[in-house]
Amino acid sequence: MWRKLLSPVVVGRTALHWRKLFTMQLKTSDFQCLFTEGLTGLADIFQKNNFELRIAGGAVRDLLSGKRPEDVDFATTATPEEMKSMFQAAGIRMINNKGETHGTITARIHNENFEVTTLRVDVTTDGRHAEVEFTTNWQQDAERRDLTINSMFLGLDGTLYDYFKGYEDLKNHNVRFVGSAEQRIKEDYLRILRYFRFSSGTNDHESETLAAIKENSHGLAGIAGERIWVELKKLLIYELGLAQYIGLPPDGDFAELQRVWENSKHHSPKPMTVLAALFHSPEEVEKMDRRLKVSKEEKTLALFLVKYRYELHKDSEQPCSIKPFTDFIIDSKELDTQMKMCELLKYQGEERLLNELCRWSSPRFPVSGHDLRRMGVTSGKDIGATLQKLRDIWKKSHYQMDKEELLSYIES
Repeated sequence: MWRKLLSPVVVGRTALHWRKLFTMQLKTSDFQCLFTEGLTGLADIFQKNNFELRIAGGAVRDLLSGKRPEDVDFATTATPEEMKSMFQAAGIRMINNKGETHGTITARIHNENFEVTTLRVDVTTDGRHAEVEFTTNWQQDAERRDLTINSMFLGLDGTLYDYFKGYEDLKNHNVRFVGSAEQRIKEDYLRILRYFRFSSGTNDHESETLAAIKENSHGLAGIAGERIWVELKKLLIYELGLAQYIGLPPDGDFAELQRVWENSKHHSPKPMTVLAALFHSPEEVEKMDRRLKVSKEEKTLALFLVKYRYELHKDSEQPCSIKPFTDFIIDSKELDTQMKMCELLKYQGEERLLNELCRWSSPRFPVSGHDLRRMGVTSGKDIGATLQKLRDIWKKSHYQMDKEELLSYIES
């Protein structure tokens, strides 16, 4: 199966110190499509300066899985200072170099950004941050990575370099930490969430790995909320007592979360739409926000869903119509209410209503305060009350009445 996916391939094995290095040649169309004018220019600079440059991490995993990666990171034997020197000599602009202390330089070539990181080893770690030293040893860099499937490198000639059986694990759908699970977790507790993100869809967990996760789950309490939220948006977890450390309610409704996911998974729900299922009250949403520091849009969406998820159909005279939802949108003063309502219908699993609402365009109410003043309604209070009365009549007409018809309801 995999030989067909990667065809043509040539497989070989060489030794590197105490590990067995597995190599093969990758020549897929997705790999070839990476070679833009910008990447070709980047490769030429490193080759001319006698430094190795390889694709690293998740992009390698995606390419081996038959996917075209959205983001491509690179690793190199050149130090940050050496990279800056050769980029400057080539007239290449460098941007966003906040990661330089950890070995990352971002070069902009032919309107593309390329993030390149020096090979490194962790000298000290505290579960959140690491002090690193640079190295030219590819295996040492692979050894500090989280999972075997993320520890592979891909040369720009298509050669795969795999030190920890990552390719074999990828083929067999195994998710394993590189080396000791406990050691990898203690280096960065966020790896607990990453483990579950990559192992979702499989129940084949090694007992030693789960024990290490449970023993070290308290470490998530010290992780910055922003970092947790980045992972949480990619995977929603509620196992092994992690919730209390990452801003989720300890008694969150996991059954509801599973139900909402089944309802919405084919309609590209926003991460917060699914996450909202865990919350019982607005107070729990506020607590989550204080811990994770989500965006204003995400917070207001969660509050909206928690408040209205069971209400808009309640006591409706038209329970199978989008009318209650469109009326709500018409009355709302918020610009993003239609988006929120679509997410609500995803949450509820109302596929037909969702499709209708996605096609619906909000009509403009045809009467203004200026129209009323011309008819002699001058009090601000009376104008507001009259506009609301006419709006209600307009809604009952399914937004069909025009200005003249509506103004005819005003007593002369």
